[in-house]
Amino acid sequence: MKSKTPPITVLMPVYNGEKYIADAMDSILAQTYTNFEFLIINDGSKDGTEAIIKSYHDPRIRLLTKENGGVSCALNYGLEHATGKYIARFDADDICYPQRLEEQMAFMQAHPDYVLIGSDADYVNQFGEYIFTYESTGHSNEEIQSKIYERNPFIHSVVFFPKQVVMDCGAYDLKAHTFEDHLLWVKVLRKGKVCNFKKSFIKVRLNPESVTTDERVRGKRFLELRKQILESDTPISDADEKELLQIIRSQNTDKIKKLGYHLFVAKKYLWNNHQPRLAREHLMASIKLKPFETSAYMLMLFSFLPKSMIQKIYHSLK
Repeated sequence: MKSKTPPITVLMPVYNGEKYIADAMDSILAQTYTNFEFLIINDGSKDGTEAIIKSYHDPRIRLLTKENGGVSCALNYGLEHATGKYIARFDADDICYPQRLEEQMAFMQAHPDYVLIGSDADYVNQFGEYIFTYESTGHSNEEIQSKIYERNPFIHSVVFFPKQVVMDCGAYDLKAHTFEDHLLWVKVLRKGKVCNFKKSFIKVRLNPESVTTDERVRGKRFLELRKQILESDTPISDADEKELLQIIRSQNTDKIKKLGYHLFVAKKYLWNNHQPRLAREHLMASIKLKPFETSAYMLMLFSFLPKSMIQKIYHSLK
């Protein structure tokens, strides 16, 4: 018998997500663990997103609509209204495997000393076609704790955590633009144990409309600022926020987003899922966008090498 208040809130913000939101919603509603509320925060969408959400009549769905304020603002709004003891984060262009909630819930109930769990992920392109499997930078608590400042060890749309722990940490920092989740995990790690499952619970969809897929392409100064903020116990200053926004806005164009998408996918078809023909298709697309992008030409040369040699180069670079 289900409790009146479900123990899990699946929290999904969305902004102009009409292309993929039906796939995302279907994957949540098909979970083998069924006792949850599905809280969707419509962050001021201007397309057909709201109409698609309202076409579903599952009683577990709760739709809240607010003015557009960005993902951190939407998530904090959702946390304030979530009724579940546990939060399962999810994004409106990704796809959950059916047993995700069941396995995460069982783990949390068996391990109450854990405050945050995630998993590896299968990455797909905009059409849902498999690209590669991402293995988390750390799986055990010890691995993650030792690497927390280097790179974000969690995929945001698959994390699962007790709501109160995150609220006690101040929720998402509105000034930590593009790495609000990473900064939050730094704080959460001080509260207990964490881990990533060595299996994929979701498909993460890459598409040209997404924000930059790899923060390293934002440049040296952005990475310096992020590291400084992650390692500091003081609030983000107005000056640092202003500089972060200047860097992000200078790169927030359709051309740069598409360039980042095609280069990222090309690398994965070279290094992780050896399909050189597909890699070259994406490299040609990136060259059309930016004819003097030297990395694209270098990767194009790599694509004609034997697979064994490409792997050797990859591991040497890694």
